[in-house]
Amino acid sequence: MNALPCAGRVRHWRRVIACLVGWALLGAAHAAGHRLAIVDDGGSAVSLPAPPTRIVSLLPSLTEAVCVLGGCDRLIGVDRWSNWPDQVKKLPQLGSLDEAPLERIVALKPDLVLLAPSSRVAPRLRQLGLTVAELDARDLPGVEGLLQKVAALLGQPELATQRWAAMQRELQEAARSVPASARGHAVYVEISSAPHAAGESSYIGQMLSQQGARNIVPASLGPFPKLNPEFVVRARPALVIVGAGEVAALSRRPGWSAIPAVRDQRICALQPREMDALSRPGPRLPEAARVLANCLNRAWSVKP
Repeated sequence: MNALPCAGRVRHWRRVIACLVGWALLGAAHAAGHRLAIVDDGGSAVSLPAPPTRIVSLLPSLTEAVCVLGGCDRLIGVDRWSNWPDQVKKLPQLGSLDEAPLERIVALKPDLVLLAPSSRVAPRLRQLGLTVAELDARDLPGVEGLLQKVAALLGQPELATQRWAAMQRELQEAARSVPASARGHAVYVEISSAPHAAGESSYIGQMLSQQGARNIVPASLGPFPKLNPEFVVRARPALVIVGAGEVAALSRRPGWSAIPAVRDQRICALQPREMDALSRPGPRLPEAARVLANCLNRAWSVKP
């Protein structure tokens, strides 16, 4: 006597299953036809019909972001300064910024070109029919945004969230490694001999703040201002962080021999790999944070 109710239940569940399968197929079809789209840092809409398989990157931080987000094998060319991870050293080198050889880039047939907004070649590449995304970062939120946009273009937005969370944990660990004795001191970070400095509003300055340092370059001057050398003399930093190749010249700059950091030889001389990590606003920020923490610790004779 239960035959008809049972048959009714079977038909009901068949309809439910059929609907679920239909919804799944519809969702898959929608996803397959969904374009990957962002607005880049130049304000241009960038859209791709599918995840790119042939990428040219003309900025080291973007090259590193692509690789950390699982797209290293999609790179077919990079700028001359991209050197991490090691596998990108084998790729064709395509100049940098405004020196990019347009003909060579077009000949590689990329479906996406990544470069900095400061590069002037983006309009020309677009005129030549290439899809271009202009991306860069100056502060920590900007680095997070850069990772999110690169991941979105790669078709794997969730990876950016995961990677950024891991990076945040590592930045906090680096900050905790700096004891009280190495905190509160005035610090100057030079990123080029112009001199261009890392101000407190830059990602470098923000990491220094996390570690308890006092940046001599206020946010009002911008993230990476070009300074009058006299500014540094007046600010009297207790620690100077600079590329190793610039150390010998510091004491020869007018007035700099009287700066406490130079007088007391509290100078953190960064090797090329360390300088690379520090100067690239991308996925190697934890390495950069450890570089800064080690400088603070060494300057006041405290092991990290």
